[in-house]
Amino acid sequence: MPADHALRAVIADWLRALAQERRMAANTVEAYSRDLRQFLVHLAGRRGTPTLPMLTGLSVRDLRAFMASRRAEEVSGRSLMRMLAGLRSFGRHLEREGHGTVSALSAVRSPKVPRRLPRPLPVTAAVALTDADTRAGEERDPWILARDAAVLALLYGAGLRISEALGLKRIDAPVPGIDQVTVLGKGGKERMVPILPVVAEAVAAYLAACPLPLPPEGPLFVGARGGPLSPRIIQYAVARLRGSLGLPDTATPHALRHSFATHLLARQGELRAIQELLGHASLSTTQIYTQIDAARLMSAYQAAHPRAGIRA
Repeated sequence: MPADHALRAVIADWLRALAQERRMAANTVEAYSRDLRQFLVHLAGRRGTPTLPMLTGLSVRDLRAFMASRRAEEVSGRSLMRMLAGLRSFGRHLEREGHGTVSALSAVRSPKVPRRLPRPLPVTAAVALTDADTRAGEERDPWILARDAAVLALLYGAGLRISEALGLKRIDAPVPGIDQVTVLGKGGKERMVPILPVVAEAVAAYLAACPLPLPPEGPLFVGARGGPLSPRIIQYAVARLRGSLGLPDTATPHALRHSFATHLLARQGELRAIQELLGHASLSTTQIYTQIDAARLMSAYQAAHPRAGIRA
């Protein structure tokens, strides 16, 4: 990362604070680090080795030039927005630690990007993805199929993120007789999630079929050699299911979590309760599912109402 010694030390402190004090996800810390590095590379090309005084003396023009260069490389507005958020986070760190204020950061507007609506699956497709019998014809070990079905059941039946499902320990396995489980969500925040009997049965079926030792404090879901299960394995499993079920590319493991929320809302689930189940920090994040439900109702109206196609 192009920077003098003093700036490098401040950057290291910032990244450590993001991970340890603010408890940001490792992927987010890596993204912020990458964004700052790209900015410093751009700055070094224009003004030489970046220093702390150089950053506090940045102008709005400097930042706009960087954003324009990224736009020219066809970086999306959403990525630019995250990039600016990372730079602002670093700017706040500089100010907190007494290194000065990067006033230009507050004067640059974030790019406007349309908020993408989640793409849930129809109920029948979601149920088929979580059913072990859907893959019964595959030439794979039965315990592997049972394992994948149990993970997918947790995503759709409990609304877990894939990282939350794969982060469960064997001792915390939600089996029949256990009606809730504690998961570790974003930012290291724990929450209790209710477990449906059908989900508990899927986990129990996996445990009964798994031929590998599962120590109590080890991961609940393991790979073929006994190590922690990689999210990519579940992504590959869903990709195969997409082909056999004729589903679009938007049918992903995370789409099952979206489906969980959307289907609950469609059945008059209370928005605040859904927020707690999903582990959203803000209700506004959960409210996006109301837009999906409104769009679904309007589509049904346009298709079924006898006067929908009549113009005044």
